[in-house]
Amino acid sequence: MLKELHPVLPAADLKRAQTFYHEVLGLDPAEIHEDILLYRPAPETAFDIYETPNAGTAKNTQMVWESDDLEAEMTRLRSKGVVFEDYDIPGTKTVDGVATMEGSKAAWFRDTEGNFLCITQRL
Repeated sequence: MLKELHPVLPAADLKRAQTFYHEVLGLDPAEIHEDILLYRPAPETAFDIYETPNAGTAKNTQMVWESDDLEAEMTRLRSKGVVFEDYDIPGTKTVDGVATMEGSKAAWFRDTEGNFLCITQRL
């Protein structure tokens, strides 16, 4: 039976990614291996970052965090230099970096490796 699920993100520079996740997101790896970082930010939640030259090639959302206060989280991240993406495409239009959809709102940003990350809040 399938059990634990966690995303795997690529990084062109593993040390640079580790610095970003520590300094900007306040996350430190639970385990460090030669070519992979394992993060466990919450119970039953994990993600890996591994080094590869393919980093930054995805054009889709690669990981989503839920928040109880999206605007406060965006303010905190902006103070650390995070720039939120703006979209005006069919089905998604952001205002000041926030897209409001039925039942939720969301904001996207990129890490230092070009990965698209999202923060969402259920309404």
